[in-house]
Amino acid sequence: MLTTHAMITFANVNKSYGNFKALTDISATVARGQVVIVCGPSGSGKSTLIRTVNRLEEIQSGRITVDGQDIHGAGVDVNHMRSGIGFVFQQFNLFPHLNATQNVAIGLIKVQKTPKAQAYEMAVKLLNRVGLGAKVDAFPGELSGGQQQRVAIARALSQNPPVMLFDEPTSALDPEMVGEVLSVMRELADDGMTMMCVTHEMGFAREVADHIWFMDAGRIVEQAEPQTFFTRPASDRAAKFLAEIRR
Repeated sequence: MLTTHAMITFANVNKSYGNFKALTDISATVARGQVVIVCGPSGSGKSTLIRTVNRLEEIQSGRITVDGQDIHGAGVDVNHMRSGIGFVFQQFNLFPHLNATQNVAIGLIKVQKTPKAQAYEMAVKLLNRVGLGAKVDAFPGELSGGQQQRVAIARALSQNPPVMLFDEPTSALDPEMVGEVLSVMRELADDGMTMMCVTHEMGFAREVADHIWFMDAGRIVEQAEPQTFFTRPASDRAAKFLAEIRR
């Protein structure tokens, strides 16, 4: 059951690269258990926004909190903070010399100091959860792109994070592999995981999202429930974006 407890909050967040304003006065909230899909045209600031949540991108002003912690505050242990936020990238970033189990277990062993045997046992359970029980000993080079991305999701889940961030997780995949990754994400949403996802998969967004954030030119132009966003977009820019996707 969705609560109103804020898991992620953005308060007047600004981010620039030199003279280029990547994010302008972003204020928004992701509640615990919500799935928020961030969409918009290329260059609108979507990936920059999601990368500020675990300080892969620093901000110039404003405040971002995750589960009550000021992520960009002074004195934050960035490595410890990041270990508690699941992040899945466009590229899979697996270690090619480690098999699937070892790739998932490495964070447990290195960060949480989990005994190796226990870490491997947990890794196998997570690989089963993402449908890769038959691939626990396979190396990345022996896996399809969709399978590698599912290993990456299992790795992100290994830290038992309260929130999962996805930055265009299917954009590097061949079309026939997209569905298997979205299926795992759909199951996470059904399990009540708080999720923030940048994606162009509008069918997935319509089906899974609690809220859609539409971005353009570094601003959140529109926040709406999927039914409203897809049938009655409030802004001309969103309407044009949806028309281009449909075409």
